[in-house]
Amino acid sequence: MKNNTLIHLGLAILRIVPSAFMLTHGYPKLMNLINGNTEFANPFGIGQAPSLFLAVIGEFICPLLMIIGFKTRWAAIPIVITMFVAGFMIHGADPFGTKEKALLYLVVFIVIMLLGPGKYSVDKK
Repeated sequence: MKNNTLIHLGLAILRIVPSAFMLTHGYPKLMNLINGNTEFANPFGIGQAPSLFLAVIGEFICPLLMIIGFKTRWAAIPIVITMFVAGFMIHGADPFGTKEKALLYLVVFIVIMLLGPGKYSVDKK
């Protein structure tokens, strides 16, 4: 019983803390989007504004869903994609220390996607 509680507490911490940290990256992007400043990387050639919009979904909207634990596994997918792009495309040629944060987020959200939110979430099972 105690082990099970600790597992669910660990899943909640693993889900909530990195998602809250991710908001610090997504909020400035959201403000840029709202204010019409769409200068942003364009890794797929779809345009700066659509790329910024997708980054806002992956770094602000989905982390909010992760914090409350709503549709957690689905919400992890855009974050994983965004961090993959950041780590391997945007910072691909940079030193490891520059891309390290994106890769750490990538691993954390892959784990959450695989394990789910735990019982301390809206999606509790």
